Amino acid sequence: MTDKATQISTLLAPTVESLGLQLLGIEYLTAPGGAVLRLYIDVPEGEAEARVVSIEDCESVSREVSAQLDVEDPISANYTLEVSSPGVDRPLFDAAQFARFAGERAKVGLKLPQDGRRRLTGTIVSVDGGTIVFDVDGAPIEVAVDNIDKARLVPDWVALGYGPVRDLPEGDARPGKPGRKAAAGRRAAKPPRQ
Repeated sequence: MTDKATQISTLLAPTVESLGLQLLGIEYLTAPGGAVLRLYIDVPEGEAEARVVSIEDCESVSREVSAQLDVEDPISANYTLEVSSPGVDRPLFDAAQFARFAGERAKVGLKLPQDGRRRLTGTIVSVDGGTIVFDVDGAPIEVAVDNIDKARLVPDWVALGYGPVRDLPEGDARPGKPGRKAAAGRRAAKPPRQ
């Protein structure tokens, strides 16, 4: 997060928590003609099984935060306030969030190049203090949290039931889908024409 985003996040986190929600992080994006202040909210980790962020939650947070921003006035330029749930491609903002999703794949943009790259996609292996270890193409890469510009989980579209599935002899890989048995007497593939 930028310094401005960190400042605003610190200011707004207690307000979001007072509504029974958690402020995951903030994106503050400047552009000609105005900026966008995007808040990502979620239910507290202990309630994640029984509850999800609703539109009403987003509206409540937007109302309360908007009033607080009008009073505190941390942004001098015109801006648009957006409040969102994290979604399936959840953004990751701090070391604790990376630790929570260890074993998942993440797409990461770096502030400064590391090992000749500014972007990487890999599995979150571990988190040790301010260092995150990723498995990228079978090789471990250590990245300082302070060097991460943006990070998002990479959804497993097949597991969610939306991705293409290879026709496997043992059946469909998607959860809840019946397995397919190899048909007895299946015709052999035709030889290529010459």
